[in-house]
Order: sequence, then structure tokens, then C-alpha cells
Amino acid sequence: MRRYTFDTRLSPVTNFAKLTLDGSDSMLLGAMQTLEERFNERPLAGILLFSDGNATDLLGPDVDWAKLPPIYPVVMGTNEIGRDIRVDRVSVNQTNFEANPITIVADVIAHGMEGEAVLVELLDEEDQIVEQQIVKDFDEGERFPLRFQLKPQRRGIAFYRVRASALSKVSEATQENNSRLAIVDRSGGPYRILYVAGRPNWEFKFLNRAIEQDREVQLVGLTRLAKREPKFTFRSGRGESSNPLFKGFGNQDREEIEQYDEPVFLRFGAEDEAELRDGFPKTADALFRYDAIILDDVEANLFNQDQMSLIDEFVQRRGGGLLMLGGQESFARGDYRRTSIGEILPVYLDPLRSLAGDVSYKFSLTREGWLEPWARIEATEEQQQQHLDRMPRFRTLNRVRAIKPAATVVAHAESDDGKLHPALVVQEFGKGRTAALLIGDLWRWHLRREKTAGDDAERFWRQMARWLVGNGQKRLMIDSQRELLAASQSLRIEATVRDAEFRHLDNAEVRIAIHKPDGNQVDLTAEPSEAKSGVYEATIASGLPGAYRAEVVATAEDGSEIARRDTGWVSETITNEFRRLRPNRELLQRMADQSGGEVIAANRLDHFVRDLSKRRIPITEPIIEPLWHKWTFFLIAISCLVGEWGVRRLRGLP
Repeated sequence: MRRYTFDTRLSPVTNFAKLTLDGSDSMLLGAMQTLEERFNERPLAGILLFSDGNATDLLGPDVDWAKLPPIYPVVMGTNEIGRDIRVDRVSVNQTNFEANPITIVADVIAHGMEGEAVLVELLDEEDQIVEQQIVKDFDEGERFPLRFQLKPQRRGIAFYRVRASALSKVSEATQENNSRLAIVDRSGGPYRILYVAGRPNWEFKFLNRAIEQDREVQLVGLTRLAKREPKFTFRSGRGESSNPLFKGFGNQDREEIEQYDEPVFLRFGAEDEAELRDGFPKTADALFRYDAIILDDVEANLFNQDQMSLIDEFVQRRGGGLLMLGGQESFARGDYRRTSIGEILPVYLDPLRSLAGDVSYKFSLTREGWLEPWARIEATEEQQQQHLDRMPRFRTLNRVRAIKPAATVVAHAESDDGKLHPALVVQEFGKGRTAALLIGDLWRWHLRREKTAGDDAERFWRQMARWLVGNGQKRLMIDSQRELLAASQSLRIEATVRDAEFRHLDNAEVRIAIHKPDGNQVDLTAEPSEAKSGVYEATIASGLPGAYRAEVVATAEDGSEIARRDTGWVSETITNEFRRLRPNRELLQRMADQSGGEVIAANRLDHFVRDLSKRRIPITEPIIEPLWHKWTFFLIAISCLVGEWGVRRLRGLP
């Protein structure tokens, strides 16, 4: 008989006299797997397990206990736990809703708190109270969800703590489970949107004014002032069409002569003189630096076939967003029907012209639109309906034949005769998303004299822009996967690195600087993944409880920096240990049933010991016997040789 104890690891002991019970984890699955590996191919009769079944290393209920030796659990503890309040789980939901983009949901469970008031607080990293709620109607053992909505004032990684306590300060069974940490990641930006317009219009003015107030989004404008360069007429020979200023440069073909056919663009918000100097980008590395594209009142002829293919790759492979606004030369009137841009739009274009004349349209949300936070301005239905009622009626709407099967109509335009037409349609396409805003005079919303109407329109544009870039990828993407290994709690960080054309980059170097809760820093270098191209992996032990921050930096082969991202995670070993105070009898019973063991009551241990001699003990004994020692295999080999010789003789082969 071998004796072991386990907390974060399995440890052999001679006896249990010095059992301290001061471990921070109950790595139950890891301990059982370690025993199975240690006694592999050796006759192991079974494992007598003394535990309450509250393991901290179980990722889910799908553990296959049948692969382990027979387990005989002895249930420790009772169902009587007295008074206790615990924060069972905390989740973070991030949306594009401007007023409260972050929602923290905390599930609180109370025992023995009938008639007591429970205070639940949300605190920031400086332990300042952000929001607090008081709950008085807790049911015994029932899960009570509470929602905290907030708008972080700074970018990057932020940690919040949800803490619950009784207002009357009654004693509890333990206070180790009264709080949990939540991580909020706002380090994705800044996002850049390329706005392309065929002519100066009011839409860009109001769109730019709205996005200027958003620190997460930057708008870069490219507006065409003229379809051709203005021509100055020189007194020249009859029939001469070239520019006389270019005479004297040798014999030039007609196609090489400088012509007056280049469009004139005006740039807004460019980072340097080179950005968009030659108009719309012509290469993938130039276009993929943006996170979304907005096309407004520009015809398809502005783009050549290569540029249209780039836009298609921008959405499908890059994961960018594409929004087409309903200008005079958009959709069908811009000849997008049989182009690659028209293929990725969420609507089937109608060859008819956009509806105009004396017809007016009222903007209204569909059922799906009410469920999308980014499409709403207010959190409640009553307030949102008031905003919709304040919207003016529009007079320009691009007509479409139908919406595509995977698309969603977010908003309708209701005409004077009560007919509903699609006004805002969206869809996921490849790794990105596309949208069609079919109303062509949304600027009327901004011209309302009421100040609130202008604020509503600007908020709509900001939320629309955030949704448009919300699915985009970066050249450096971080994916944290928590793995509770057999020996310790660990976190596997996967960093995906891409080049300027967003193809996987295999020769990069990824360095990770980890800031631990105790203030120390650990520097690691991620290793290339053997299974995935462009992916670099690092496993980090997270045994110390608290909040972890990490800065990930990817550099190219020549030493230039590709990108850097911040990430973080939370380790709450003590809180997880006291997440449940009652014994987990269901888990212990499942372990026994699947492994071929039996749950043993503590008062029947003597009977279990006396009955051991009558139990069947699985014994594994490997037997090695060469196949050549069996006459059947020898006979088959001789038959094959004779058969081959006979076939060769019949066909005259040597």
C-alpha cells in the first residue's frame, strides 16, 4: 500500500500524522492521472480517495474516468455549511454600445441569508467603488445574477473586483469566496477607417465630426474633387491632344503621352505625405493597414479590377469591414451589380434607380435591430423609441431587389404608403463583415434644430464605426487558453503573427514580459508552434493568486518591430478552492462508476477492508510471442513464396 497527499501536486508520505491541509488547490484530476502514469502496466488494485470532490482542475464534465484504475472515494464533509455568501462566477461582455460598452455579470449565491440584505460592489484597481447594488430577496442556494455597466476612461487592460458582503456583518463559514476579479481588455485600437467619396458631401462632414470624439477610431478621408485633371487649352497645332509642356522628350507613343485623365483627390487625416498620395491603394500592404472601408457616392469605375479584388481580400482574408452608403452613385446606380464589390455586399442590387420624388421614408428598427446594441442609442425600448420618433423623414433610398440569405435587416425604411424597404442590412463575410446603408440623405438627421437630434446621429455613427471594425484582425493577435495541467495551473498564450499582407509569418520573434501580482517581472520567448503556421506558443505557470499583465512584442527577422499587444489574466486559486462548500457527491459517484470502483461511506471503511480479499483485482501482464513461432504464419509465408514462383513460371518471367 502506498500513501499520497495532493494539493497542487501529488506527494508521497509515510503516514498522515503531519497532514497540514494548507494547499491552495485541489488538483484532483491531475493527482489521479499522475498515479495512473506512475503505475502504468503494473498491477494496481485501486485508489482509495479521501476528498470532498471539489476539484479546481476540472475544465468540464467530460472527463473520461474509465481510463483510470478503480477509484474508491470516501466522501469528506457534510451538507450543513451555515451562512455563506459567494461570488460564483464573473463574466465580461463587451459591446459597441457607446453609453455603457462594458457589462460585467456577477453570479452571487447565498446560503442562510433569508431576510438579510447583501451588498454587492464593483471596485476598480485602486479599490474605488464604481457601482454598488443591494439585494434583499436571495433564495436559498439560488444563483442571483447582477449586472454592472461601465465605460472605461482609458485604453488597455483593466481589472475590476466584484465583492459581496452582508450589510449586517453576520459571520460566515468563510470569506475567501466573497470576491472575484474581472479583466477588461480595451487594447485593440486605435482602429483606422478609410472613407472614400466620389464628391464632397455633407455626409463626410457629420461622420468626421462624430468620429473625432471617439479615441478608439480614426477616420482617414479620400474625396474626389474632379474626375479628370483640369485642362488648360494651349494654342497648338490642329489635332494635337497632348500637353505641349511635355514636348521635346523624344518620340513618345500615344499611350505614354501625359493625358488629362487622372482624377483629383483631397486627403483628410493622412499620417504622412505618402499615404493615399496616388489615390485609392493599389497594393495589399497599403490597403490592409486600415480596419474598415466606407464607400460613399462613388461609382465602380473608380476602381480597377485589381483594386476590387483587393477589397474582396480585405474583407475575406484580412477580416476588415466594408460599408456602402446610399449616395447618388452607389449600389446599382454605381454599376456595382456584376463586380466583386457587389458580390460581397449583403443585398442583391436592383437595376432600377433609387426611389426619389415626393416619397418620404421613416427609419425604424426591425426585431433583429432591437437586439443589436450597436444599432440602438438607448438601453431601454421606451427611450429608444423616443429617439426614433425624433428622426426626420428621409427622401432618398436606394432600392434593392432582395437581401442575401446570410444577411440581416437591422432597420427598415417605411414609405408614405406603409411599405417597408430595407434601410440597413449587414452580414458576416469571410473573416470580416459588410453593411449596406441604403438611405442616401442621412445628413438630414444632423440638420434638426434640436440639439439631442444631432447627438443621436453622432452616437449612431460612432457605434456603427465600432461595429464595422469590431471583427477586424491585427498583425499580432493574442489568444489565452487556460490549461489546468496535472502538476500546476498554467496558461498557454498563443500569439499569431502576420506580415503586412496579413499572411502568416513564420520567421518572427515573439517576446513576452509578464508582470506578476507580487510585482516581479518574468521574460519569456514564445516558441513556434509545430501544428500551426505563424503561431507562437508559451506556457506560463499561474500559481500565485492575483492579476497578471503581459506585454507581447513581435519583431521581424531584420529586427524591426511588427506590433505589440497587452494581455492579462486572473489566477484565483483560493477563491476556486472555496467555490463550493458542500461535498461534490455527484462527481465522486461518477468517478467511481466510470472507473469500476465504489463510493465508500466513512463508517464502512472496516467492512471495505475486510471485503478486499473477495474483490476482483485487475492485473495487466504483457505477453510477447514472436509470430514466426506460430506454424500458421510460417505456412502463409511459404505459400506466398510458392505462389509467386508459380505465377512467374506460367508467364515466362525469370
